[in-house]
Amino acid sequence: MKLKNTLLVAVALLVILSLSACSSSKSTNQTPLEKIKEKGTLVVATSPDYAPFEFQTLVDGKNKVVGSDILLAQQIADELGVTLEVSSMNFDNVLNSVQNGKADLAIAGLSVSPERLKVFDFSKPYYQVGNVLLVQKSDVEKYATVADLDKADLAVQKGTTQETYAKESLSNANIVSLVQMGEAVNELKNGQVKAILLDSAVAEGYISQNPDLAIAKLSFEAEEENAKAIAMTKDSGDLKKEIDKIIDEVVKNGTYNQYLEEAAKYTVVE
Repeated sequence: MKLKNTLLVAVALLVILSLSACSSSKSTNQTPLEKIKEKGTLVVATSPDYAPFEFQTLVDGKNKVVGSDILLAQQIADELGVTLEVSSMNFDNVLNSVQNGKADLAIAGLSVSPERLKVFDFSKPYYQVGNVLLVQKSDVEKYATVADLDKADLAVQKGTTQETYAKESLSNANIVSLVQMGEAVNELKNGQVKAILLDSAVAEGYISQNPDLAIAKLSFEAEEENAKAIAMTKDSGDLKKEIDKIIDEVVKNGTYNQYLEEAAKYTVVE
């Protein structure tokens, strides 16, 4: 009887181990898209300090992350048939969140760069903007050439392609890397920095709320324009294919421009 019970326990353990191995194998073999659909949520990493792409504001008395990128994220979640979960963090942590598996996608006004492409897959571009120089309105005539930035305190947001570009091509300026774009704008208004290098759409949003700010005459070459795209882990396969299909639809129908218009209603600069 004792031997029989021992055999039964052994068989039960083998069954449990076998099922566990099958479950583990299934999980390992799942594609990124299958994993998202199985868990029922799409976790999107973003940095909500970059209006009109993503920012925080009060909606019906509650603090909420809004913006054109958030509307795009919601559309993707809806078309995948899952619930959207927005994970907010500092911009320099957004891509790390995808790389370490804490987020499925990064949608944060991200620009594609050769360095980023080595580590991540990117969707097709959904929006194109250029780099501009945001200055105090009284200095709008002061910065017309790159040489005018020599020894000037130039703010950039940490972890952005603007930071990389400034360090490589505007090295005669004193580059000040700041975590939050709102912090950079405050320092510009207080005279602690002389200019900010940032996306044109974001600069225009700040100008609309701050009449004492303006875009300098200094322009940047067309190749410095930023193609905004969605980042995901390398070799995302079916997930990238599905998102690219959604992006094609968004671009073709002008939907993202509609998202920008909707986001502009909430634009608030602290």
